[in-house]
Amino acid sequence: MEKRNAREILEQKMKETRSQWRSKQPTRSKKYKSSTAKVENYVVLDFETTGLRAGSDKIIQIGAVKYMNHERKETMYVMVNPQCSISNTITRITGITNRDVESAPVIEEIAHELIAFISGLPIIAHNAPFDMGFLYALEDITPIPEYTVIDTVRLARRAITQTPNHKLTTLTAFLKLEHNAHDALGDCLATAAIYQYCYDKL
Repeated sequence: MEKRNAREILEQKMKETRSQWRSKQPTRSKKYKSSTAKVENYVVLDFETTGLRAGSDKIIQIGAVKYMNHERKETMYVMVNPQCSISNTITRITGITNRDVESAPVIEEIAHELIAFISGLPIIAHNAPFDMGFLYALEDITPIPEYTVIDTVRLARRAITQTPNHKLTTLTAFLKLEHNAHDALGDCLATAAIYQYCYDKL
């Protein structure tokens, strides 16, 4: 309950200030191709971060899971030192503390490993613009290809009409999935299950 309340507080705060910071942000063209294609080989991607603003907020945890023929084959699951303080709100949401990341590698050390792990496969993410924003914010560190990206929010809106919304936690509850929410790996596994459900239903 505490984590959900903290998440709601953060989202409300960001909604109230979004119009202010959005007008100050440089316009970025979308550098990936959105798709609703059925694919059997893909990487599910999720980041935990210090906030909601790609480019100014920082990644603190990476989850990436490679599926071949819908079967889980490889996993990348690492903490990242953001080189800044993690707020109490983010710790309440994610469970990640400043101590957890103090000995972790910085993003400059592992960004290229993430790109190599994805290896040009389609990316699947829940609320993909968020995760892709943080991914492309790494372009100053390493070249980022133009990926094909499938957003499970878009798919779920078509395939699952019984839920009041299409948040990850709402969908996992509806599908009765085990879900370690706001953990990068837990969110990846939940997103993969939702994609596979939508894949079969659509």
